[in-house]
Amino acid sequence: MRYAPLHADVADGPDAGAAHWIKTTDHARIRVGHWVSGADRGTVLLFPGRTEYIEKYGCAAADLRARGYATITVDWRGQGLSDRTAPDRAIGHVADFGDFQKDVAAMLTHARDLGLPKPFYLIAHSMGGAIGLRALLEGLPVRAAAFSAPMWGIRMSALQRPFAWGLSSAARRMGFDQRMSPGQDPDSYLTRVALADNTLTSDPDMFDYMRGQLSTYPDLALGGPSLRWLNESLRDMRRMARLDSPRLPAVTFLGTAEAIVDPARIRDRMARWPNGTLEIVDDGKHETMMERPAIRTRFFDTATRLFDAHH
Repeated sequence: MRYAPLHADVADGPDAGAAHWIKTTDHARIRVGHWVSGADRGTVLLFPGRTEYIEKYGCAAADLRARGYATITVDWRGQGLSDRTAPDRAIGHVADFGDFQKDVAAMLTHARDLGLPKPFYLIAHSMGGAIGLRALLEGLPVRAAAFSAPMWGIRMSALQRPFAWGLSSAARRMGFDQRMSPGQDPDSYLTRVALADNTLTSDPDMFDYMRGQLSTYPDLALGGPSLRWLNESLRDMRRMARLDSPRLPAVTFLGTAEAIVDPARIRDRMARWPNGTLEIVDDGKHETMMERPAIRTRFFDTATRLFDAHH
């Protein structure tokens, strides 16, 4: 077990955090980080979104610690400090969306090897919500789950959707699928946009928190997705949409100002989740866990009440 960097100076997480390098079954090197206190009621497997990295969830780990839970999270392959999977490290790329399940399996094994406190629970954001739903359907051993703006569909106009499918499928067949998707940028979104124009959070402090992490450690940053990532995500979301919901208890948070993932797909999924609840956040943007203090408190209180009820 080799230690990996954990930038505690920008994570603002609890004490006693650590990160390790681990290998997946297909030999990808990924970074996994955790925070424990020694008196935890269980461990949250925290699945980040696209472009994200361990340090971004230091504050979330502190919120969970205050409510009695340990946290383990991951840099998915192709982002953060994990192995990048495209020749241009600025491009978010994955060869097969199912490869993320290999990261999940390695993360779960690592949690067990560390002896992190059981039971396990899931919190998943955005792309992590797509990965998390598939993991649940494939038997992820958690007792309950909380989702933040899960990527069960990507928000597109009626004109954009067939174009995205057509171009990304053609790129796959013709071998230029590692190129960046049209309209995307190699620079991180947070470094390019002003607070007033961003689609992630309405909270100035959290906006500065995220932006400061990337300016201090630019190697954490990631630009737009590849055409292969786009095609793989569309295929995976379509496959998952056809399946029944898992039977374990779940809560999903969706902001009324959501502009990245597809609210209709989220509403449809939660309407057919037998033990699921949909929480609507008035004026909430994409990053529920990085939103205004009242919204963050509501999210972590609701999630951990659900976890407490299934301890």
